[in-house]
Amino acid sequence: NQILGMELLKRAGHEVVLAHDGDQVLAALETEEFDLILMDIQMPEKDGIETTLAIREKEKKTLKHIPIIAMTAHTMTGDRERCLEAGMDDFLSKPIRAQLLYEQISRYTPSR
Repeated sequence: NQILGMELLKRAGHEVVLAHDGDQVLAALETEEFDLILMDIQMPEKDGIETTLAIREKEKKTLKHIPIIAMTAHTMTGDRERCLEAGMDDFLSKPIRAQLLYEQISRYTPSR
């Protein structure tokens, strides 16, 4: 899924930065600016929910908002709501479907 997602994004002209865990996500946000985060819910160390909560806490000081879309194989009842309650803007289930991915991204990023 990760490789497929990266290839789909690159083909659509997006720059992609890969983080393997929540700590890497937070570190990348300290040094780079992003238009959007596709957040895996199941990551080692800090999971996607913990990482999103940390991002949203930092945003309270900066008054900036980075759209975060959950990407997860978790599709049980309540998973979508749990992601949204943590501060994510939207939710995509795996396996990745290119058209849905592109539609979600276009909702939250400037036109190219």
